[in-house]
Amino acid sequence: MDADQTLNKKSFIAVEGPIGVGKTTLAKKLAQTFQAELILEGAEENPFLEKFYQDPKAGALPAQLFFLFQRIRQLKELIQTDMFIECRMADFLMDKDRLFARVTLDNDELNLYEQVYQNLTIDAPTPDLVIYLQAPVEVLLKRIRKRGVKMEYSITEEYLTKLSNAYTDYFHYYDSSPLLIVNASGMDLVNNDQHYQQLLERIETTTSGRHYFNPTVI
Repeated sequence: MDADQTLNKKSFIAVEGPIGVGKTTLAKKLAQTFQAELILEGAEENPFLEKFYQDPKAGALPAQLFFLFQRIRQLKELIQTDMFIECRMADFLMDKDRLFARVTLDNDELNLYEQVYQNLTIDAPTPDLVIYLQAPVEVLLKRIRKRGVKMEYSITEEYLTKLSNAYTDYFHYYDSSPLLIVNASGMDLVNNDQHYQQLLERIETTTSGRHYFNPTVI
């Protein structure tokens, strides 16, 4: 596939999905393939995230606000350099913050968060393509345990179920960009180049509407 041809059609691609699904791995691989600027959500920079995993009730609001401010800064930088970059690859959508907030915050905290959000949010650029990675909760949990990040040991199946359901609901109604929904449970981007090449072909041909991709062995 001609990477330059894809770049001409899609200057901004966002990869999304719940924790453990492989969105950062895919975003990095696509950025390398297309020689694109890589924009990562930077969860490891959030000093409140470990506290949230250990005690969701106490840590949810500060963790959520940190992510919101971080996202605003990233988007401002993206807009300021827009004319100088041919292609960008991100492992998040701006709307992710509100999605997480509705899962993790109680009603009073959510009301406060929404007030802050409304006063801070800038016009985020609309992706030319959103790639939404899906996988069953048991697969997500297995991958999270396998990568061995200490602060993620506290993540529960219940939390992952709520998060996955929130993603499913969100993308059921999503129509702001062309959407490619990928079955990531059987996709091995590290060891199976056939899967990756198939995905690249689908990215090339997805220019509008909603599409589904399930990798197959050739």
